[in-house]
Parts: sequence; structure tokens; C-alpha cells
Amino acid sequence: MAQTSARANHKHPGPGAREARVRGARSWIVRGARILGPGVITGASDDDPSGVATYAVAGASLGLATLWTALFTIPMMAAVQFISAKVGLATGRGLTAALRSRYPAWAVSAAVFGLAVANTINAGADIGAVAAAFNLMIPVPTAAMIVPIAAAIVALLVWGTYPAFAAALRWMSLLLLAYAGSAFLAHPPWPEVLLATAVPRVRLDGQFLSVLVAVLGTTISPYMWFWQASQEVEEREAIGERRLWQRHGVSRRELAYAAWDVDVGMLFSNVVMYFIILATASTLHRAGHTTITSAAQAAEALRPLAGSLATWLFAIGLASAGLIAIPVLLGSAAYAVGELFGWRTGLGERPGRARGFYAVIVVATAVGMLINFTGINPIDALFVTALINGFLTPPILVLLMLAANNRAIMGTRVNGPLLNAIGWGTTAVMTAAVVGLILTWKS
Repeated sequence: MAQTSARANHKHPGPGAREARVRGARSWIVRGARILGPGVITGASDDDPSGVATYAVAGASLGLATLWTALFTIPMMAAVQFISAKVGLATGRGLTAALRSRYPAWAVSAAVFGLAVANTINAGADIGAVAAAFNLMIPVPTAAMIVPIAAAIVALLVWGTYPAFAAALRWMSLLLLAYAGSAFLAHPPWPEVLLATAVPRVRLDGQFLSVLVAVLGTTISPYMWFWQASQEVEEREAIGERRLWQRHGVSRRELAYAAWDVDVGMLFSNVVMYFIILATASTLHRAGHTTITSAAQAAEALRPLAGSLATWLFAIGLASAGLIAIPVLLGSAAYAVGELFGWRTGLGERPGRARGFYAVIVVATAVGMLINFTGINPIDALFVTALINGFLTPPILVLLMLAANNRAIMGTRVNGPLLNAIGWGTTAVMTAAVVGLILTWKS
């Protein structure tokens, strides 16, 4: 009783704290900056080297055929990402912790294990891609930069302040929008572009379906959901809600802020996606260069805009996107594993207080780094990671949707009809694409 009374009398931020913080801003610029957070960073991380490579492969190999996916996936991305944000906000816990409280340990453990493996491979491929991007700018062998880049990322996550670092890199990742200028200057056949954007075209052959699954897998990726939920929790901890009972519950306006944050992040991500596909289709595919095997070849799609500076423009944008995404991949894996075992988690925690959490980051980075010394083609590795995410997405989506509709987890913040329709529809689309690819392989 004494503890209950103390909690009742304790003046804590509680649900609505973010709302008060946003409303207290003195200008609309500051207000907007306080609304935008995890969703925007997640959106920027979605255009990681794996995504850039996959979209470039799609445009170069299939031309305009997959352009419709950029428009088609926006509502699916935004809905699923918002659902994961809502789980974090309503429960005050990360996604793994919320799932672990109500669902069988084997199912949650399998999902977390799959996520950790996929993220490790993805992070390793991205480290290699960042090294390749630096190699385009400075005459240092790619292999020689793998270890320093991996070490710098670990140091940043363990001892640095990732949010400030990500805020700076977001501006540099905007350079990927140069693909928009390149696409326009390549003078694509606009009637065909509009038709390919508005009318989905699907071919039931192995090449098309493998590219489609990779595009969907790198665009709608499970690591984004785990990261989003955990970052919502960390944001609330940063404004004083350090205990679970303080974070439990969320106001309607806070959910609206989260929706705006997610929508802006996902829209930016897909605008970049759209123009990478269009630019590579309008330049590389048109010229007959349908196979991309290196970062330098992907950079060639920017030549109509930047000329001799195309390589530098691409390299800076790719390196910036990778340096945003790799910490997100490693961090989401560490959150998932840490919450599974009940460890203390959080990038705001000191290393001595969250040893297991940071150990996952170090081990995943080391394993991912070693992948780069196996002789695997970097572009192939990035494309394969997108395929892995495509296969992993449906089962994790099922768990996410079940949790978001469970009143024991969400209270009154369970999904409404629209979110359920889009969420379960996304699950069906991802499952159908994977099944189609498997059947094509067998035949």
C-alpha cells in the first residue's frame, strides 16, 4: 500500500509527457523537430547499402518493371512501422519484451534468433559497402578499411552518442536524392514511367520474383520494427520516465505525433527508393548494363546529373546511409536479444550496466566484419541479405499483429479496422511473394 501511495503521489511525466514537451516548444521548427525522431532515423536507415544495391539491381536488371513497388509499399511500411511504435509506446517496453510476456518462448526465441542472424549478415554486408564507398573516394584498399570502420561503429555505440551522430548523417544521406535529378536528366519515357508506377506488373519467373522478394524484404524489414519500439521507449526514458509503470500508457496526441514521425520517415525512404530504380532503369538498363557487380557500376547511374562527380556523389550518399543503418541493425539485434533474456538494454546505458546488450553489439559486429573476408561479391551479399529479410518478415509480422490486437498487452490501444486491414494485408503480400519464389525455385 505504501508503495502504491508513493507512486500515486509521485509527480512523473506519465502518458502525455511528449505531448507537453512538443506543445511547450516556442516555434514550429522546434515543435517539428521534437515530433520527428525514431521514425525519421528508421526511414533513413531503410535506405541502407542493402536497399540501395537492391533497388539498383532492380532498375538495372528489370528496367521500370518494379517501379510500382515504391508506391505500393508506402501504406504497408507506414502502417506496420506505426504499429511497432504503438506497441512500444503503449507498453513502455521493447517489442521482444512485449511479445515475451504473452507468447510461447520458442516462437519469440525463434524470431529473435532469425532477426539476430539476418541483422548480423546485413550489418556485415553494409560494412563492406561503406568500405567500398570510401574506396571510390580515397586510394585505400577496401579490405584495409573494414576493421577500422567496424571498430569506429562499435566505439560510437558503446561510448558515443548515436542520436547526435545520426542527426548529422541524415543530412548527408539526402545526397541519395541526387538519383532524382539523374533520373530526370536521363529523359526517361514518361508515359511508360507513369504506367509502370500506377499499374503493378508481376512476372511469375525466378528472376522477377527473386528481385521482388528482395525489394519487399529490404523495404519492409523486421529490424525496423524492433528498433522503432525500443527507441520510443528510450525517448520516454530520456524525458524522465525511467520506470516501467511511468511509461505504461500513451495519449492519443502522442500516437498522432508517432504517426507523423513514421509517415515522414517512410515517405522519405520510398522517394529515394523510387528514384534509384528509375535512374538505374533509365541509364544502366537502357544502355544494356543489366548486371551490377560493384558500387562503381551503381554510381554510373548518376552520371547524367553529376558527370565526373557521379562517383563521389554516390559514394558520400552510400557511406552516410550505411553509417546510419549499421548501428540501427546492430542496436535492434541487441535490443531483441537483451529483452529476450531480461537484460538491461539501451544505448543510453553505461557499458558497465548493460554488459550483455553491448556484448551482442560487439559480437555481431565482429562476425559481420569477418563475412567481408570470405570473398563474397559485395553487391551479391547485399542482395542476399534483402532476400533473407524477405523470408523472415512474414512470421515476425504475424507475431507483431497478434500482439497489437491483444488487449492484455495493448490495453485500449489495440489496432483499429484500418490498421488491421493494412497490417494483415502486408503479411499476406509478403507471404505470397515468398511462396511464389519457393515454387519457382522448385520448378
